[in-house]
Amino acid sequence: MDFSHLLTPVPSLQVLSLLFLAILFLQSGFDKVFDYKGNLEWLTDHFSKGPLNGTVGMLLPVLTLMEVAAGLVCLVGLLMLIFSFANGAAVGLAGAQLSALTLIALFFGQRFNKDYPGAATLTTYFLITLASIYLFHIA
Repeated sequence: MDFSHLLTPVPSLQVLSLLFLAILFLQSGFDKVFDYKGNLEWLTDHFSKGPLNGTVGMLLPVLTLMEVAAGLVCLVGLLMLIFSFANGAAVGLAGAQLSALTLIALFFGQRFNKDYPGAATLTTYFLITLASIYLFHIA
């Protein structure tokens, strides 16, 4: 196998950004899957005083699905890029775009609940995700 394509700047940055996003969303999503009750309790308490009170039970499965899907698509795109499969960049771009939508959903929840420090934390992740999307458009 020839991995020399990974030694050039754009492909290596694409791979690294997808690795970052895959770790971010798979860890967060699988934490929600394997400790659903703990996450539900924590989030219910966290959102108890805001306008999203009472919606956590309905929104947590959607958010969990979004995170796991984003992480898996990023992982598949990452592997396709590493092993030079056709359409690897398209899958990687889809993973980065799904990651951006997931972060927007998280950001909406934090801002709507007036958790401004929590929302601010997501900004760094979102900027990395936007850079990832851009990397797939310049290649």
